Amino acid sequence: MLARANRIVRGDDYRSVVRRGRRSATAHAVVSVVVRADADPTRFGFIVSKAVGNAVTRNLVRRRLKAIAHELVVDHPSGLDVVVRALPAAAQAGWPTLIADVRQCFSRSTSQSKGVNKA
Repeated sequence: MLARANRIVRGDDYRSVVRRGRRSATAHAVVSVVVRADADPTRFGFIVSKAVGNAVTRNLVRRRLKAIAHELVVDHPSGLDVVVRALPAAAQAGWPTLIADVRQCFSRSTSQSKGVNKA
């Protein structure tokens, strides 16, 4: 589980990242990233809508995304706000596929946003 310091919890923060962040998408996820000017820990937020599936399926996808984010926090300990939105295809995606897609989106978004959209 992600520590509270590594989670986006306020709706305003979600909106800010989704609206202003650099976006990258694959068939299973959309990742938005904002580079912050401060040295606070990297924070992740997750959006898994009802289009993904029933509650059991959504929670499975959310748990998988959180596990992936936990690995990414180790590599990027500070300065980012990240929102991961699961697409309906994420429900049928296997674990290795989901990891590869989210990592690909994350690396594309972070490479695009180096110094571009400071919060």
